[in-house]
Amino acid sequence: MEFSKFGEKFTRKAGITQLMDDLGAAMAGGDMLMLGGGNPAHIPEVQQRFRERMEEILAEPHGFERMIGNYDGSRGNEAFIEALADLLREQYGWDITSKNIALTNGSQNAFFCLFNLFAGEMADGSKKKILFPLTPEYIGYADAGLSDDCFSAHRPNIELLNDRLFKYHVNFDDLEVGDDIGALCVSRPTNPTGNVLTDTEMQHLDALAKEKGIPFIIDNAYGTPFPDIIYTEAKPLFNSNTVVCMSLSKFGLPNLRTGIVIAREEIASAIADINGVMNLAPGGIGSQMAMEMVRTGEIIQIGREIIKPFYKRKAFQTLELFQQELGDVPGRIHKPEGALFLWLWFKDLPCSADTLYQRLKARNTLVVPGSCFFPGLENEDWPHKQECIRVSFAQDEHIVTEGVRVICDEVKRLYG
Repeated sequence: MEFSKFGEKFTRKAGITQLMDDLGAAMAGGDMLMLGGGNPAHIPEVQQRFRERMEEILAEPHGFERMIGNYDGSRGNEAFIEALADLLREQYGWDITSKNIALTNGSQNAFFCLFNLFAGEMADGSKKKILFPLTPEYIGYADAGLSDDCFSAHRPNIELLNDRLFKYHVNFDDLEVGDDIGALCVSRPTNPTGNVLTDTEMQHLDALAKEKGIPFIIDNAYGTPFPDIIYTEAKPLFNSNTVVCMSLSKFGLPNLRTGIVIAREEIASAIADINGVMNLAPGGIGSQMAMEMVRTGEIIQIGREIIKPFYKRKAFQTLELFQQELGDVPGRIHKPEGALFLWLWFKDLPCSADTLYQRLKARNTLVVPGSCFFPGLENEDWPHKQECIRVSFAQDEHIVTEGVRVICDEVKRLYG
């Protein structure tokens, strides 16, 4: 059997598929300390609200039948989209209507569509790339291009802080946006590091994109206005040149695969057209579940009052535990500013991060090796890529505590 180039590209083991395979095996086995993956925590107050919302839908005349039995349009559930446009216009002054929004089957699906809209082989025969002005970046980006060599990236400036902390910044001195760049893209907060680009950095990147006449794509899966898993100051950014991608996953509905693309009308329309070809329409259960929360603004309140404090407490508890357990190991942790992860940097690690990952997996502790988080820098020989790991703190406290102890013990053994 012979696969096409498409088949060969998407059947070779990518970082994201290896991660999901390991997560699936770990979930089936039941004995793994799950500090890998991006599954959100099961926050009791949030889950109770979802349970109530499901009961409300079931109590509505034909509510259940409508939720599972009707296609939405290729743009997604129109009532949800209109409610979201109203919320963002009223709360944040965004100049949008329902025509600026399209839903997708999760953020991963959205970025596959967006990257291949703006990069790859162009109509005039030229080739363009997506530029990540700051790496490390999200593991799921790396293999989302239909063509190889789809991404370009820049190394960050690294600021060393007190208490074993450090922080990445965009290195604007070396950042060039060439004519071969079709769009800029950042995640904020950044997966894997929990870094939140400052408002000044965001405005500078937005200006660079406008100057080149290309979109500025913002992955807002963890960000403001919802689920608002940000522990520092950050203003939401939207204008006619930005593409803001949101999700219901980290709000607590990851299995319902609801991505949200907010952009100028022609981009939202293009996403809807791709939906029609690839999926007919995006799934509608997530938008039905969240509809009333969007209409009333409760979705913002839940993020601000429940979700953000929950993860902030866990982030700094886990940070303190690492600081205690690392001892004399030369390890640093990225300053936790958002998302569900801590990013650990072990300078001059005696083995690769990939080997550390395997050693930890052998001790029933699952993390993610840092080498997977440098899309666009795959061919650069930069030791930093093999000195980092990503650790999730979303699991129950006893799992996180035991996992941190195993990680620190294994790293101490490596340093001898």
